[in-house]
Amino acid sequence: MSRNFRKVLLSLAITAALTVVALVVPANAAQAVRLQYRTSAPGATTAQAEPWLRLFNDGTTTIPLNQVKIRYYLTGTETYRFACSWAVVGCSTVTGQFVRQEGSGQYLEVGFTSGSLAPGQNTSDLQLRFYRADWQNFTQSDDYSYGSQTAYANWDKITVYVNGALAWGKPTGSEPEPTPTVTPTVPPGTAVLFDDFTYSGSGDPLLAQRGWTVRSSSGGPGVPGATWSPSGVSFPGGLLTLDSSTNGTAAGTVQTELSTASRKFHEGTYAARVRFTDAPTSGPDGEHVVQTFFTITPLRYNLDPDYGELDFEYLPNGGWGEPANILYATSWETYQAEPWQAVNTHSEERTSFAGWHDLVIQVTGGRMKYYVDGRLFADHGDIYYPETPMWIMFNQWFIDLQGATGTRTYRQQVDYVYYSKGEAVPPADVLSRVASLRAAGTAFKDTVPTP
Repeated sequence: MSRNFRKVLLSLAITAALTVVALVVPANAAQAVRLQYRTSAPGATTAQAEPWLRLFNDGTTTIPLNQVKIRYYLTGTETYRFACSWAVVGCSTVTGQFVRQEGSGQYLEVGFTSGSLAPGQNTSDLQLRFYRADWQNFTQSDDYSYGSQTAYANWDKITVYVNGALAWGKPTGSEPEPTPTVTPTVPPGTAVLFDDFTYSGSGDPLLAQRGWTVRSSSGGPGVPGATWSPSGVSFPGGLLTLDSSTNGTAAGTVQTELSTASRKFHEGTYAARVRFTDAPTSGPDGEHVVQTFFTITPLRYNLDPDYGELDFEYLPNGGWGEPANILYATSWETYQAEPWQAVNTHSEERTSFAGWHDLVIQVTGGRMKYYVDGRLFADHGDIYYPETPMWIMFNQWFIDLQGATGTRTYRQQVDYVYYSKGEAVPPADVLSRVASLRAAGTAFKDTVPTP
């Protein structure tokens, strides 16, 4: 073979190698991944970006999903919120956080807390969305990862990292190391309550065995004369579902509530993933309905100083003088019913909170910190700090009646509830702990002692 011919071969080999380098190279030939993308919100300007993704394993080995990070690149420094609308792998296993880059860029980093992807398989739909924290419209057409296509196609403007190495796509901007997935450890001896709500219905004997009460007794809050009915409480697909309805009369009004039977929860961290809704599942809209996650003690007498109550309350149609949707975080010292006198403090945001939200209340060190989707929503304390153990409750009820024609039904759902005694658990760690419990097949756990 001549020296010149060898040079030609070497030149061709180098050219081919450079061509390969320019293409997307998986982190490991045995772990070849591919990402497809489409959007269900193709407008150049939108109130909510909706990237839908499918991750493929074209390799020969199974990929643990907790080693995978997906990056969607945005232009601008606005503050966004992430949500998973629906995923075949389960939204409870999907995480999302926004990471700043140098200059005016950032990216949404999507990860997984559990699961695996076998060779030849794909995750199927990951229906994701994000929106500005102030709910203002924004331009998405200048985002690097945005595409207007509404049918799935391979998309290399979104990157995939496997075990820290680029496995798919072409990144843009500064690239910090992918955030590692760390499952925080629970301190030894920590007492916790966790329930995944895997029950057959409101009459399932496991509910009482596990310390829950489905309300059937009369009384407040809500419309005087209304019925609190177990018939409106169900658990389809492992979701606590509260269906409250009214035909515009007290006799035709059904309210719903699930409560712990024991008052054994005091200092610590309370958390639940709750789905608020703005519109009824049937009938005309317009009722002043209240959708909740809260803790409470009984009021033994007017202005009882040992009373305590910590509330998340969402009013999709307003009420109490508010004209439209509003979310309250309220901390109570006490109250008097007649004449009405409230001793409380509250924080609120006047916007729609329809959809799934991770709600966290930390009660430690004289402060109550309320979080919504990892964001600090309210910080209360002082005289409003609870003195005695409380129940944990979810309920949906009507402030008053609007005289509707026909029956209208509103729905609130809860994916899980978690409580950790005596510690302030960061919201991200709550999600990791819940994911770990689920990955271990734990549907229920209660190690919280009764005082």
